[in-house]
Amino acid sequence: MSNVKERIFGAVTIMSEQDAQKLWELIQGTFILNNAEEVTPDEDELAALAAYEANDPEYQPSMTQEELLKKLKL
Repeated sequence: MSNVKERIFGAVTIMSEQDAQKLWELIQGTFILNNAEEVTPDEDELAALAAYEANDPEYQPSMTQEELLKKLKL
């Protein structure tokens, strides 16, 4: 086992279960993002993003952040 892996293993063995869970979620997120495919947004997506960035009061997201995290199992 490499020195880096030994240090990670040592840190994980002494951290709380809650901290270990956060670390696991961070690791999962890193691999998910590294394997993500980049796609070009369509016109509707660009319009929604522009409205969001402009704080347009008419903009309504299709789902809440909580719903999105649940759907992504994060």
